[in-house]
Amino acid sequence: MSDSATPSPVRPKNQRGEIIAWCLYDWANSAYSTMYITVLVLYLQGAVLTGDSGVTIYGWGIGLTTAACAILSPILGAIADAHANKRTWLAITTMLGAGASALMFFGTPQHPWWFVAMFLIANLNYELVQSFYNAFLPEIADDDRMSNVSAWGYGTGYVGGGLMLVVALVLVSFGESWGLPTEDHFLPRLTLLVMGIWWAVFSLPMLLLVRDRAAPRHAGRSLVSTAMTGLREVKATLLEIRRYKMLAIFLIGFLIFNDGVMTVISQASVYAQKKFNLTQEELIPIFLMIQFVALPGALFMGWFANKIGQKNALHICLAIWVVVLFSGFLITEVWQFRIMAALTALVMGSTQSVSRTIMGLMTPEERTGEFFGFFNLSGKAFSMLGPIMFAEILTRTGSANWAILSLLVFFVVGWLIIAPLDIKKGQQQAGKDGSVR
Repeated sequence: MSDSATPSPVRPKNQRGEIIAWCLYDWANSAYSTMYITVLVLYLQGAVLTGDSGVTIYGWGIGLTTAACAILSPILGAIADAHANKRTWLAITTMLGAGASALMFFGTPQHPWWFVAMFLIANLNYELVQSFYNAFLPEIADDDRMSNVSAWGYGTGYVGGGLMLVVALVLVSFGESWGLPTEDHFLPRLTLLVMGIWWAVFSLPMLLLVRDRAAPRHAGRSLVSTAMTGLREVKATLLEIRRYKMLAIFLIGFLIFNDGVMTVISQASVYAQKKFNLTQEELIPIFLMIQFVALPGALFMGWFANKIGQKNALHICLAIWVVVLFSGFLITEVWQFRIMAALTALVMGSTQSVSRTIMGLMTPEERTGEFFGFFNLSGKAFSMLGPIMFAEILTRTGSANWAILSLLVFFVVGWLIIAPLDIKKGQQQAGKDGSVR
């Protein structure tokens, strides 16, 4: 499985066209990340599978697909590095995810398991694309620009996701007056079809313009042979991880606190519904606000991290997350939830952007696919625990307060683990000069 384009190892970094295309990919797939925590979950739990079954399927579905992604990401990353074809794998997973998203349109309440199947396929591939997409960051930007480029990627994604949500809101609000049918929940299903098309179309600049820079190590070998080699390389990397001690510390800490981040994001609408009985029409404007507040938050933190150091910026983000979770347990009014949502927005992309930058700084350049596969593994290995734990506590206690507070353990433990992190030493262990904090 080889890429059609010849890798260009001498192509300079910081090319404007590549950076714009890379950022635009976040615009593309953020349509899914925004819609699945709003329209998708509300339609699933409000029409397709009502009651506790919808809550359980959503929580377990996210958990199981992220667990599958955790297993596949480092293996596929090693294969992509061996053939220097991350772009090809990005194209495959993108089109599978976007296609399944569009096909959710046919998942009417009369055919619930079609909808669930397409949701699982879409979510798995949405998770898989992240490792290939993120692995391009250290290839297109040097260490000095990486933080800003990472922040712009997340910022662009929040705008794209927000605009997709605006399109959904307009369709749901005015579709009937335009003569569109409303039976079988046609309008929310239509927004999911548009989401899939949006994801596919806006991915094209990235898929057409950005190329792998590394030379293939196993050109001409079969996919099965390369997969076996990839498994051996993954095993070898795990055995020699002591050579990258700082990277290992970061990955373990990220594994834990990122589970908390992703669970808060994926379960926010469930929390709001259960605690405040908010409707779809009330929730969508709140999530729109989150998208557009997250943009300046991510960009500011990208700039601020360069001033105070990436590790210090991550400490600030994690401290704010702790405040958010305590607030979620204590608040009693909808206006308080809006303030909490705005505070969450400020650190939502910032935490992931700073983490991605730290990973890029400590990654050997010739092994970006494999190491970002481990980054995805670290981000997903325990990510099934958060949504499942949230869903189980919510259904067993009936309390959204205890469900949201339970996530505090992920942030506290992850934060303690990264406390001894030394990014300069991590760069040196990766064969870099260690000039960035």
